[in-house]
Amino acid sequence: MTDVKRTARITGLAYLGLAVSGFIGFLLIRERLYVPDDAARTAANLIAHEGLARLGIVADIAMVGTQAATAVWFWRLFRPTSPVAAGSVAAFGLVNSVIALVSAMCTTTALDTALRADPASAAQALLLYDLSGAAFTLGGLFFGLWLMPMGWLAIHSGHMPRPLGWILITGGVGYILSVLAAVLVPDMPVAVTILVVPATVGELWMVGYLLVKGVSNRAAAVTPQVATA
Repeated sequence: MTDVKRTARITGLAYLGLAVSGFIGFLLIRERLYVPDDAARTAANLIAHEGLARLGIVADIAMVGTQAATAVWFWRLFRPTSPVAAGSVAAFGLVNSVIALVSAMCTTTALDTALRADPASAAQALLLYDLSGAAFTLGGLFFGLWLMPMGWLAIHSGHMPRPLGWILITGGVGYILSVLAAVLVPDMPVAVTILVVPATVGELWMVGYLLVKGVSNRAAAVTPQVATA
């Protein structure tokens, strides 16, 4: 039981690192630097706040690493329940980390481009930030796909409350629909925001449960021991 709870809490720490680094890099710092459809202001922000931009790149790198770690530790936690479902969580999570790495490559190159300060650099930097955002938006497909088997495992493993599993599945479907909404109705960002609300609720609940509770005591007691990978 102690080994299962330790695995759950390590998974929770990795997931918390993913949430914090994603918030800092993509939602906080990016919003300070990137001005959609305004190449001059985006480039000026990058030049004036170079240190902040570099901190954002570090946050992006941390997000890549913690996403990969979370995927692997979820596989370790849920492998006794279903190797296929646990492998799906790991696979989709690792693909998502690669997408985040591509996005980080774009923002890194955007900063280097803006610092050249030649006539074409502003437009190129904006394009790179646009590509970074597109990677994140379309990567929501794999984020939705990773939440759905995670929710199924939460239900069938007995490790977590069943409502948490259903919220994660609903959130996964919502994420996939949000990608379609972003492509089909780009002028309605509120639709995208509403569709990802269940995923946000489910993820916060999952992180909190893993860190505080770990897994259900009864489920942990009957979970077979798994050899260290």
